[in-house]
Amino acid sequence: MADTATAESRERAAIDNITYEDLYARWERGQWRAMELDFTTDRTDWHETFSDLERRAALWNYSMFFHGEDSVTDNLSPYIDAAPKEEQKYFLTTQQVDEARHSVFFGRFMREVVDRGDDIASSLNSTSPELTWGFRQTFRYLDKVADDLRKDRSIPNFAAAITMYHLLVEATLAQPGQHFIESYVIQRGILPGFREGMENVSRDEQRHIGFGVKCLSDCVKQDPDCAYAVADLMREVMPMMIGVFVPPGWDTRYVEVFGSTIEDVYEHGMVSLEQKMRAAGLPIEELPGAPPVPRDLNARERAERGLAMVRAGYLGEKNGPPSRDPEKLAILFDSIKRSIDAKATPNGAATIQWDFRDADPWYLRIDNGSTTVEQGRLENPDLALRCRLEDWIDITAGREDPRLAMVRGKLRPKGSVRMMLRMPKLFGR
Repeated sequence: MADTATAESRERAAIDNITYEDLYARWERGQWRAMELDFTTDRTDWHETFSDLERRAALWNYSMFFHGEDSVTDNLSPYIDAAPKEEQKYFLTTQQVDEARHSVFFGRFMREVVDRGDDIASSLNSTSPELTWGFRQTFRYLDKVADDLRKDRSIPNFAAAITMYHLLVEATLAQPGQHFIESYVIQRGILPGFREGMENVSRDEQRHIGFGVKCLSDCVKQDPDCAYAVADLMREVMPMMIGVFVPPGWDTRYVEVFGSTIEDVYEHGMVSLEQKMRAAGLPIEELPGAPPVPRDLNARERAERGLAMVRAGYLGEKNGPPSRDPEKLAILFDSIKRSIDAKATPNGAATIQWDFRDADPWYLRIDNGSTTVEQGRLENPDLALRCRLEDWIDITAGREDPRLAMVRGKLRPKGSVRMMLRMPKLFGR
């Protein structure tokens, strides 16, 4: 614990010592030209060195980067308007230039190497089928965050928006993906033009992420309500994000063909997010109503657990009925236990029963801060929830609005009226 506190103290001190002027100066020193990259050898490598599987896998991965860069370029304007400091506005303006340059880089690669499209728009259209469900959901949410920022420029809302863009999209999704790509193109000595471009993109993104951590730290010091806004956003978007890097048909060869595993990439993302949140003064486990991140597991185990939830159909895109495997259900209900806000219960104690029409029953017991979950049935629970297992999973995965589920008779709560009224807060929704 002492080592963790010391490391956190060092991270915070490093962030405090960075200035917006420093970050701007790094931008001036880091200029590069997307239009001058030479893709001659890349075209040969793509068509003659890569196997069919490698081309399919690379196109899938690079398409998400291309569309991601286009999206973040479009969405930065409200951030510039909402930034409370002029220095922040200036840096964000440089970042928008960076993101546009990244889009030009990927667009050129798609046209000149992969033969996809004749301009940016047609290249985006031709690569759109490669985008995963998780990618579409996450970047649709980024659009919503940007739109909300146009209407509400408060410090807490700005902090949540910075978290979405700089810490979730850039530090958790983009940075691990960049390292994954760079590792194999460098090791194999292929795609030299693309490699040079990716190295430039990575340096830019490191600067952007540094700004995001610095900016979030400043916001938290200015307004403590930022912690609540950030926690609310993370609870909403993290279940979407876990499906971003799921390959077509769960064909893990799309990653393994390049010498890594999906778990490697997810683990890197988890570590990156936790480090950046700590440095910003908002450790995930200390957020109010914190997202259900199991702190008793290491980053690798958390990555494996999250992917197991997606494979089982408990998170991410719905592809048929969810798993009823007892071990998978135990993981599901342990995650529910971790997401429960015990403060929302009367007197810090409550019992909740799930009576499924198509699976064994489960119950949860909250007793003064201690929460347990077991398979079985309780006598006289404070709240009983009757539904199909599949409908409950759709609710917990964010695919079904619990209020509409009750209106349609899919979810039938029974018991304490007080507990029923507290259900949205109880389950962190």
